[in-house]
Amino acid sequence: MLPRFVGRLGVADAVTVANAALGFVACVVAFVDIDLAARLILLAAVADGLDGILARQYGGTEAGPYLDSLADVASFAVAPAVLAFVVVSDGLGIGFETVTAELLLVTAVCALFVAMAVTRLGLYTAYDTVDEYTEGVQTTLAATILGAAILAGVAGPWLVLAITAAFCYLMVSRIRYPDLLVRDAGIMGVVHVLAILVPGFANRSFPFALLVLGLAYMTLSPWFYWRSVPSSAPTDAPENA
Repeated sequence: MLPRFVGRLGVADAVTVANAALGFVACVVAFVDIDLAARLILLAAVADGLDGILARQYGGTEAGPYLDSLADVASFAVAPAVLAFVVVSDGLGIGFETVTAELLLVTAVCALFVAMAVTRLGLYTAYDTVDEYTEGVQTTLAATILGAAILAGVAGPWLVLAITAAFCYLMVSRIRYPDLLVRDAGIMGVVHVLAILVPGFANRSFPFALLVLGLAYMTLSPWFYWRSVPSSAPTDAPENA
């Protein structure tokens, strides 16, 4: 007897499910190799954009939006929180033999990140999927900025903790972020892939470039980018959830 999903799910859904698996692998790898875990999270972000392209090309399924949000919980809520927890706890030399104030602080911030990311994903699926903008920083963007900052080597443990804490609010804020145009999403995607494949090239130039692009979109697009986007313009945003 064939599994229930045979004939009901498409190629885009397969990529989405693979995205969720990447999130789990990133969690496991984070305790062994921080840079590799960050690259896996960035790879999941690429998969998150790819499944949308495939859905438009070959058609989506009724289960697609639900699978997408569930996969994002693994890859862009739990995985970046685990990555941040490991980076901060290792960087500050926090042990696990006894419960300390520092351990409680790091755990609380990372747990709140997961809670707010899940909340944002639920709100996005319920209210934002038909609009050309979304409220709050996208979970994919938050995970990308964290991963790129770690790969670029510019974020110490306290800065990673501060960034993680800031996203706890930014992901559920009322700030409106426009969907990216196809051209701009393509540029971001190319930099994404290069940051994954050759993160150390030219003194980590590609992770740094990805970090700059992510921060520029996060800080400037709500006030400038959307004004230049016609309402009928096609969009393809890999960081739309």
